[in-house]
Amino acid sequence: MKDIVISARRIRREGLFAAAAFIVAFAANIYAVIHFERPWIEILSQLGYVVVMAAMIYILLWIPRLLVALVLRILRRRR
Repeated sequence: MKDIVISARRIRREGLFAAAAFIVAFAANIYAVIHFERPWIEILSQLGYVVVMAAMIYILLWIPRLLVALVLRILRRRR
């Protein structure tokens, strides 16, 4: 059976994408707390929703990344 090797560069890049998705979701949570004038404790109590929202953002980021990768692969084959 063939081993799959994932480079450290790719792991770091995926970690950065995941961290960026979490930061965006956390910022949206802070905005919602401020906008709807809710108590600040909701930033911590809603952390589960923030994680789910971050996962959704990360998954949605895969769509354009996959399309770009496919286009680049097609362009490389034509050369």
